[in-house]
Amino acid sequence: MHDPQNPDDGDLTDPRAARRRKLEAIRELGIDPWGGRFEGHAAIGAIRDRAKEVVYRTEDGADVPLPDFGSLPDDFNFRQWKADQGKGELVGPQVRAAGRIVLHRDKGKLHFIDLKDMTGAIQLMVGKKQVGDDWAVVEQLDLGDLIGVDGMLVISNTGELSIAAERIHFLTKTLEPPPEKHHGLNDPELRQRMRYVDLVHTDGVMETFLSRTRIVRSIRETLARRDFVEVEGPTLHAIAGGAAARPFTTHHNALDIDLFLRIALELHLKRLLVGGIERVYELGRVYRNEGISPKHNPEFTMLEVYEAYGDYNTMMDLTEACIVNAIKAASGTSTCDKDIAYVLPWKDETIDFTPPFARRTYDELFAEHAGVDPRDEAAVAKLAAQIGFETAGRHPDVVKNEVFEEKVEDRLTGPVFVTDYPASICPLTKRKRGAPNVAERFELFIQGMEVANAYTELNDPDLQEQLFKTQLEGLSDEDSMAKMDTDFVRALRNGMPPAGGLGIGIDRLVMLLTNSQSIRDVILFPLLRPEA
Repeated sequence: MHDPQNPDDGDLTDPRAARRRKLEAIRELGIDPWGGRFEGHAAIGAIRDRAKEVVYRTEDGADVPLPDFGSLPDDFNFRQWKADQGKGELVGPQVRAAGRIVLHRDKGKLHFIDLKDMTGAIQLMVGKKQVGDDWAVVEQLDLGDLIGVDGMLVISNTGELSIAAERIHFLTKTLEPPPEKHHGLNDPELRQRMRYVDLVHTDGVMETFLSRTRIVRSIRETLARRDFVEVEGPTLHAIAGGAAARPFTTHHNALDIDLFLRIALELHLKRLLVGGIERVYELGRVYRNEGISPKHNPEFTMLEVYEAYGDYNTMMDLTEACIVNAIKAASGTSTCDKDIAYVLPWKDETIDFTPPFARRTYDELFAEHAGVDPRDEAAVAKLAAQIGFETAGRHPDVVKNEVFEEKVEDRLTGPVFVTDYPASICPLTKRKRGAPNVAERFELFIQGMEVANAYTELNDPDLQEQLFKTQLEGLSDEDSMAKMDTDFVRALRNGMPPAGGLGIGIDRLVMLLTNSQSIRDVILFPLLRPEA
């Protein structure tokens, strides 16, 4: 009886055992089944861009351009077209490619193989006569194997761009069968756990993550053009500051102290403003020991930017520029605005990112969507009670903000900058001149998701110290001092210039620009439960 724990026992029905037998057959041919250096190959996407170099060369030496196969009728007969040109042959450039086999059709002495790399896929036409001794290798190929090919770029009789193979180079044997062709990896958790399979065999996944790379690169380029300096702050903090979130805790043995994985980038970047780096940012991971949902992952990517002598209006302009340029980069189109499709798909709808983005005040949107005057505390409290929120003994602005989150945020399809929040819920933000109850803060909402948050930053050290103390009320003096970031207050006493500060959630932005419905679809390796 076949032993399922032993893949080498020769069971003819076991696909893994069959792959092992082919592995040995390749070794017997004197070929290393794990390959080696393979130089000089081009990306398949670049090879496909050379399609117009393929011509039909007639017997008298004339090169006839091929028809545009993308605009021909369904009944177009390429064989007949060639016959109409007179005797001749297809001639194209010599190319070299490498990639993974994702489709293999055995037609006897002619095999059709689809080869895929990170830039695309192309068909190989592998004839027994044409590849000679390499045919012995072709007979041992499986789906998922990695191969190299030398040959001529041609067009098949069905009009498909192809490489007519002349040499086959075996590069790596795959011992695990790929997912079944028509079903693939359907289980979302399995896709995330086996991202290495998901990238190869699930349509669109590779492009999503390549788009993410282009988006992040574009944001860095936008900031570089504006003379921002990228820095790397510590990921281990002695004090979990810069945001209200539960941290991950660890312990440093040599110093015998507890440390926290950072929950924000803010306080160290502001120290650099004090030090004279007037335009500074960090784009990196932050960690919050909180829940998991389609919009939340405990480990996520954040951009934080600080600009001396700016304010929250400066940050609005910068946020819009970063997103508009990211759309251009992700689309791969011209940088001319007229060539950009700013209307992107989202579920069964669309999002119109055409600049400038709308700018609406917090109170305007509250009145519009909640249906009560935000200045009428009694009316707001009554509505909050109807929703089910506790109101007794709580600050009216806290109650109002809970109503805002419940009644307003989901309706902000955006993109819309929500400006001028209640000052009492924004302790790190400067007040609006002439309106001390209003904070110079905005949040950018798109499809009900907060994507960016920005302030005109507080730089008054005495007020900052008092706000820290207010946050720590109720703790013992010892605990309060342990959690007070006294060094940050000391930094402010050395003079932090007036500044605008901005945070953008990169994962959420990528979700919106790639029409991905879960944050896990744009993080290569999201946090998962351990396998049983």
